[in-house]
Amino acid sequence: MLKVGIDTAAFYTPPYYLDLKTLAAARQVPAEKFYQGLGQEKMAVIPPDENIVTMAANAARIALESVNLDDIDLLLFSTESGIDYSKSAGIYVHRLLGLSKKCRVLELKQACYSGTAGLRIAMSMLETGACKKALWIASDIARYGLNTSGESSQGGGAVAMVLSRNPRLLTIEAECGFHSEDVMDFWRPNYRSEALVEGKYSCELYLRLLRETFSQYSELSGRHFKDHAQFCYHVPMPRLAEKAHQKLTMITTKHKLSDAETQSALSANLQYNRVMGNCYTAALFLSLISLLDNNPDDLSHQRVGFYSYGSGCTAEFFSGVIQPGYQNQLHRHYHHELLNTRTELNQAQYEVFYNFKYPVDESHLIIPSYTRGFYRISEIKDHQTLYEVSTVLEENCCMS
Repeated sequence: MLKVGIDTAAFYTPPYYLDLKTLAAARQVPAEKFYQGLGQEKMAVIPPDENIVTMAANAARIALESVNLDDIDLLLFSTESGIDYSKSAGIYVHRLLGLSKKCRVLELKQACYSGTAGLRIAMSMLETGACKKALWIASDIARYGLNTSGESSQGGGAVAMVLSRNPRLLTIEAECGFHSEDVMDFWRPNYRSEALVEGKYSCELYLRLLRETFSQYSELSGRHFKDHAQFCYHVPMPRLAEKAHQKLTMITTKHKLSDAETQSALSANLQYNRVMGNCYTAALFLSLISLLDNNPDDLSHQRVGFYSYGSGCTAEFFSGVIQPGYQNQLHRHYHHELLNTRTELNQAQYEVFYNFKYPVDESHLIIPSYTRGFYRISEIKDHQTLYEVSTVLEENCCMS
């Protein structure tokens, strides 16, 4: 049987973060409300010269290091932070990366689920030979209002993966369970820059559809809870992923996991999510990279169960098998260096970045340089966002 799946994977997040204890002090609440209640420690903060395009290109540049760019003939960009009503964010990434013009480019949207939708589309095209290799990208900025209930679950980042036949990281299995219905648990009208969310209702839906999609998946595949060595969940906040694992364990094995058992089971899987915050479409796949990078055991041949949820809503449960030799394809050192060298912001600095506004008319704006990434926004001119290779990359190229 033809194997298709994830050949390489990398993530990117900007070089700034806010520690949630700083936010807690500013909002006059105990830090434990965030550290324990959300399971979250830090959140990425996006500087003015970065957006979903720059984050996507930065992640993809690393994922493509060992790949012939001419082999990429499909680029799928999943996001719920779209920057244009018509033009795909992926088109900008296609140019920045220097990909072949013989390449389909498409942007996908269905809240956080569209990352999984892109994965499924690419799998089908790979199986039929409609594409040779696919560059799959999920990139998002989670943004809520200042001093609102959702503020502490902000964040942002991008995951990029090369999808192929005979993949070196993980094969995706065909069986899945899925569910869709029209609900209003989370949405962002066109006239708003911040999302609206019914938090309690959304969490209830997330947990209810986990049960329904796993049941369908199990019936189709004949696999049960014990057939999966690892689990990765969509991570709006780490504590919700932990509750999901407790619920799935309880309904399938009747065993009630303690918080300590749960945290131990998901420790490696949530390590990156805890310090980046919510990155919407990328969150589930960031958890997979975190598992592969940070679990010290050899995970070869282990089956991973994946639960994907997108508000509005669509959910899916599916599985994949980690390939032998996967350790040789990891970018662990890059990821750790990226996170460990970020700059911590104080509350005032965070709010300055948050309140930065791009022009909404024909105004011309030169964007100051903040990022240490390879790509950045240089200016807004003639209703266009202009991107450039940063001086960081130019200096690195000159030194190499």
